[in-house]
Amino acid sequence: MRLSLLRDNFSLRLNQFCGVILILIALSIKAMACPIELPTATVSIKDQQLTVELATTPSARVCGLSHRTDLPQDRGMLFIFADLQPRYFWMKDTFIPLSIAYLDDAGRIFSIQDMAPLQTDKHYPSLLPAAYALEVNQSWFRSRGIEVGDIVEMQLPLVLDIR
Repeated sequence: MRLSLLRDNFSLRLNQFCGVILILIALSIKAMACPIELPTATVSIKDQQLTVELATTPSARVCGLSHRTDLPQDRGMLFIFADLQPRYFWMKDTFIPLSIAYLDDAGRIFSIQDMAPLQTDKHYPSLLPAAYALEVNQSWFRSRGIEVGDIVEMQLPLVLDIR
């Protein structure tokens, strides 16, 4: 009888422990989903409007559009850097096929590349020094006739924490 009680008590404790572990795993997965809330702005390219989230800090840029399963058609993310230098992006943990445009400090597009989801071994370099990178759904640029040399007009907030 006593052995049976010990076995039942152990089983109950083990089930409680496993339940706590599962809850912690679920919470950590949700936390990995980059819950950063970013400011937004509007940009225009050849009379095409786009609402963009502004990634201006290292943590926001690392997070980017990763862990998302969709991106509305006229939305994107504008990565703003404090300096002008060659950049590269990759698609680790990014489920959405994206296109990236690299921009100089005047907002002129000098490179557009399509990026494949969930790539960890392929990098997408800017080749030239970039002050901005603009990510949108794949083919958004092409379908609107936007190409290298076009200017991205930005209506950014007056105060931004750019690091």
